[in-house]
Amino acid sequence: MKSIASLSLQTASLARAIASGEVSAAEVLEARLARIDATDGRVNAFTGRSIARARAEAAAVDQRRARGEALPPLAGVPYAVKNLFDIAGEVTLAGSKVERDHAPASADALLVQRMQAAGAVLVGSLNMDEYAYGFTTENTHYGPTRNPHDATRISGGSSGGSAAAVAAGQVPLTLGSDTNGSIRVPSSLCGTYGLKPTYGRLPRTGSYPFVASLDHLGPFARSVADLALCYDLLQGPDADDPACAQRSIEPTADLLDRGAAGLRVAVLGGWFREMANAEALSAVDRVAEALGTTRLVELPEVHRARAAAFLISAAEGGALHLPDLRQRANDFDPHTRDRFLANALIPAAWAVQAQRVRHWFARRVAKALQTVDILIAPATPCTAPLIGTDWLDIASQRLPARPSMGLLTQPISCIGLPVATVPLWGCNPAAPHLPIGVQLIAAPWREDLCLRVAAALETQGICSAPIAEMP
Repeated sequence: MKSIASLSLQTASLARAIASGEVSAAEVLEARLARIDATDGRVNAFTGRSIARARAEAAAVDQRRARGEALPPLAGVPYAVKNLFDIAGEVTLAGSKVERDHAPASADALLVQRMQAAGAVLVGSLNMDEYAYGFTTENTHYGPTRNPHDATRISGGSSGGSAAAVAAGQVPLTLGSDTNGSIRVPSSLCGTYGLKPTYGRLPRTGSYPFVASLDHLGPFARSVADLALCYDLLQGPDADDPACAQRSIEPTADLLDRGAAGLRVAVLGGWFREMANAEALSAVDRVAEALGTTRLVELPEVHRARAAAFLISAAEGGALHLPDLRQRANDFDPHTRDRFLANALIPAAWAVQAQRVRHWFARRVAKALQTVDILIAPATPCTAPLIGTDWLDIASQRLPARPSMGLLTQPISCIGLPVATVPLWGCNPAAPHLPIGVQLIAAPWREDLCLRVAAALETQGICSAPIAEMP
């Protein structure tokens, strides 16, 4: 097996090939670095590369194998992280210019430590919207991350670099964050699998915050099995994150073969169909047909839940960045600066009312989830727009492009439910080469159900995440 062939391998098979000696971890790494060199000028997923560290980690894996030691499950598998994760010795950029002047991180983020313990090889850090405040990864400081399937289009955000790096075949696994849709939106637009776990499931220690009461961390991958494998290895309690639920590890990878059998599945109606274009509805309908459901569920006051998510994000984000806004306003991306400044003026009463709406909505959705196991909804209202698009036509309405990519994810973020995003193809006749994602939503702590249904759809060939064909 030649090392370059490892580019097409997904995580689990790649780890097996390394463990068996078919290919060395060093060869796999060099092939990935060559792929990044060949494609990142077009994609712009990476903002930093940890090459010396990666080569040392790959060499350590090969040395362990040469000594006949048992290897951990991700041994030699390259991965990268959104640049809001701390990497020891590197400055944590969080997509900003302001953070460049800060001291390097003294330790890895906890999830990076867990990836290293599993044997994975850290290749570098990935582009994002400044301070995770956006849905497009059109970053003024570091340039836009381009969609690997069409370089004229956005990758989505704010974890655009994380999704694009997987879609481009640069690395088979990445980590990102999701506050209002920042894993699900780029997964949808770039054609990868993504998992937003339940709020509080994965610890955020060592990651730069955006909205502490809404921030989630999670993985991207090119198969459901790889997504589940990575997620399982990231689980575990952490006393240093006050939002972490301190739950014991609840593995999901061994449950995937159960599929969707016996699960009650319904399509979300109302807002989730009214605010979506034809391609998004087509994707949902294909998933529903494959799962054999015609049941429709409408949640109450979804537009208010989205408004609550907006207000909570605005108030917390504005307060977090107010000191830097006072001293270094001109160093912010204009797209985020002006919103943060306005957000810092939000009355406390508005934020309090938004939290009330959030808890009211959570109780209503919990009641709905007593009679259904999985809810299906589009992940984005449309396929990827062109870079620089200011306005979108969505469901016969003219809406601002940047915030509207989160129309269908924010109501779910607001109440912290687990969601797996699965990619479908050919739903947009005008652009059949572009993917679009579907959200599989479950009750809190039931990531296993999201992943089981995703695996069933993958097995049926309804969804897939191929490497983008790039010149």
